[in-house]
Amino acid sequence: MIVESSDTGQTETASSVQTGTQLTVSRGLGDWLRSTRTSFAFTSYQTGQLFLVGLLASGTVSFNQQNFTRAMGLCYRPGRLYLGGLSQVWRLENMLRPGERANKQFDMALVPRNAQTTGDVDIHELGIDTQGRVIFVNTKYSCLATLDLVHSFRPIWMPPFISRLAPEDRCHLNGVAFDGGVPRFVTAVSRSDIVTGWRERRHEGGVLIEVETGRIVTDQLSMPHSPRVHDGAVYALDSGRGEIVRIDPEGGERTTVAFCPGFLRGLSIHAGHALVTVSKPRNGTFAGLALDEALRSRDAEPWCGVLVVNLASGDIVEWVKLEGFISELFDVAVMPGVVCPMAIGPDTIEARSTISFDPLL
Repeated sequence: MIVESSDTGQTETASSVQTGTQLTVSRGLGDWLRSTRTSFAFTSYQTGQLFLVGLLASGTVSFNQQNFTRAMGLCYRPGRLYLGGLSQVWRLENMLRPGERANKQFDMALVPRNAQTTGDVDIHELGIDTQGRVIFVNTKYSCLATLDLVHSFRPIWMPPFISRLAPEDRCHLNGVAFDGGVPRFVTAVSRSDIVTGWRERRHEGGVLIEVETGRIVTDQLSMPHSPRVHDGAVYALDSGRGEIVRIDPEGGERTTVAFCPGFLRGLSIHAGHALVTVSKPRNGTFAGLALDEALRSRDAEPWCGVLVVNLASGDIVEWVKLEGFISELFDVAVMPGVVCPMAIGPDTIEARSTISFDPLL
């Protein structure tokens, strides 16, 4: 799908036949992608889709969509994209050689080359450590885990307040920040140690935890998500309040960077900007949060989309907005140096017919 340029309007628009969703982007998004030399990916677990956003040579914004059941956490490494799904961790590889183009316009073609089955452990965020291991947030079992060749997963860490591994989603562990290839911080909605205990603690008591020591850096958050280490601070999403926040990793002091009109998940930092996904709050889990009043006080309706936020000013400078069937997104990952990416889905004709190999020497 291609979003055509508009010389007179403030936005560019396209309709997605696959999802019944209309996508609208800010007029300057294409220029921002060009000036920062990046593209990005985002996921919707609601519809099980991976979206890749890039820029064609003509200057139009491109959206490429592929289906991955319950698509959630993303981790990009040059030439490779990891994706957490319903019961598998997917590894997608760029099949193009330097200088090659797919369909004469895409400079990256990501093909699913490996899917390791974990079972439904509610994989949230993931990253790669210094040993090249996939480390993921195993929300169902309240731990950080890695892949195992025999078993569903290998637990490597759990919060000190969790008494044992159990498939009970006790604290809703959901986000992990890597620094130097090491998981440094995690977020959880509460310190609950009973089955789904976090659901009664959505309004306050959300925690940022230092992995190495188990220390609670702060417990003053509401449904926190997606911690990231950047410039000596920890950025995170105070999702119950609709805010991007900066947290002092030593003292735990919290500073608001920006308010965003929706329930926040997914954070990726690039060129002085934060890319975040926002979702329309659904009844139940997201109801009755401070975010509701914050939106009312601004006479605003919640968004579903991706926002580009200037970290210095807190301004939302560019955006993608989804309207229609899709109302909830999950993760976002910038892909520096990639102009216009595409992917091939695992259960498609293209996956069966696209064959690549290195010739015999």
